[in-house]
Amino acid sequence: MNTFIILSRLSPDAFDDYANFRHMAERVSARIQQDCPNVRWKDSYATLGRFDVIDVVEAEDPKEVEKVAMIIRALGHSTTETLVATPWKEFLASL
Repeated sequence: MNTFIILSRLSPDAFDDYANFRHMAERVSARIQQDCPNVRWKDSYATLGRFDVIDVVEAEDPKEVEKVAMIIRALGHSTTETLVATPWKEFLASL
């Protein structure tokens, strides 16, 4: 399995009340589970930096992660940046 990091920035007009964020997040999650069953969610983090949300996922096929990113963009009203991640020990071993 390959590891991917999805960095998301919410659009300022994604929701008009912060209480609506939970509903939007649940809708995005349900759609990803339905449409991308082969993507394994490892973890998610809310951050205070340049990105609002960081998701760590695993998948065999990068195309599936592309689909996840498009769902986040469309339903989550976000921009995304997706990175392929190699575990540090594997990276060092490959040198």
